[in-house]
Amino acid sequence: MYLILYVDRVNISTAAPLIKADLGLSNTQLGLAFSAFAYPYALFQLIGGYFGDKFGARLTLCVSGLVVCAATAATGAVGGLASLFAARLALGIGEGATFPTATRAMAVWVPERSWGFAQGITHSSARIGNAATPPLIALLIGMVSWRGAFVVLALLSLIWVLVWLWYFRDVPATPPLTAEELATLPTRSRGTASEPVPWLKLLRRMLPVTAVDFCYGWTLWLFLSWIPSLFYQNYQQNLMQSAFYSAGVFLSGVIGDTLGGVVSDQILRRTGDRNAARRNVIVAGMLGGVLLLIPVMLVHDVNVSAISLAAAFFSVELVVAPIWAVPMDIAPKYSGSASGMMNFGFGLAGIISPFVFGYLIDRTGSWTLPFAGSICLLLLGAGLAFRMRPDQPFETTAIAPVAA
Repeated sequence: MYLILYVDRVNISTAAPLIKADLGLSNTQLGLAFSAFAYPYALFQLIGGYFGDKFGARLTLCVSGLVVCAATAATGAVGGLASLFAARLALGIGEGATFPTATRAMAVWVPERSWGFAQGITHSSARIGNAATPPLIALLIGMVSWRGAFVVLALLSLIWVLVWLWYFRDVPATPPLTAEELATLPTRSRGTASEPVPWLKLLRRMLPVTAVDFCYGWTLWLFLSWIPSLFYQNYQQNLMQSAFYSAGVFLSGVIGDTLGGVVSDQILRRTGDRNAARRNVIVAGMLGGVLLLIPVMLVHDVNVSAISLAAAFFSVELVVAPIWAVPMDIAPKYSGSASGMMNFGFGLAGIISPFVFGYLIDRTGSWTLPFAGSICLLLLGAGLAFRMRPDQPFETTAIAPVAA
């Protein structure tokens, strides 16, 4: 699901130069269309997380997947900025509930000692989607045009929806699990639909995590929205060359996502310290991103930029698994709602970041100056990470020690 959703989310970035020319858009207008996805995406982090807690992952993700399919197909039929904006809005509605709801499913189905790895491996699949999308879209465009490419992706997404509905169940049980396997799953994650979510209290608890996720999300949205166009327009690469440069950058994120989860869980098992396991990995990833983005701004060489961007993306993606594990640490019983509150910050960054980047390109003519904003926000996020406190549970019951 994570792979498919990111293919559907970032396919527009690879097709952007053709869409821009076909529809007669400026970079600012294109950035506005990129941002359209994030308006409902941010809102539905909150609504969708609640739906996932109340109605379960099976139904919530099935409905969300159907909306994604329809929105992806509609993108292939757009005739101007307004219809492109509307199609991206619909896609944001469909995808908004997905990650918080998936986190809810993980909190129930995955042993607590492996929460970081579970988040890392699923988000690494999203980065595989990032990496695969540029060459995949370039290939489909050559075969069926950019409009046909969106229709093909919509049909492929529909297959996943049908498999999910047939296969997944909300509550772990014996069978298919053995009694021993069931005993390893965290009972404190098993809230019921009748339990009301303490919204205001939980929101106050999650605000520092939301702020850190905003700072991380600013850079991720920049990468997802503009990296293919950067290679295409700033370094004068053709569509296929820019696609493969972009794929190389995004593949580094696959490693970062997985490694961040593995390292976070290893630290937790060895020390039992959730601050060290979650916060310290997040801080290291953000500070590494700061250092590795500097060469992109100072050296105008396509190969230097590609290597620096890939290294920076790897470092920043170390953040993903531990930050998504934090809502599970803090409030596992309400993990859908808590992770939705956290990822609201990511959605908010998605509203602002792509538009600001496109606006700055049009105003300054520079493709590298806007990276200064990412550097500042990564520094801010590293500082704010010390306010998250994953070691302090939201529930009144104490967290049991993690088994080695």
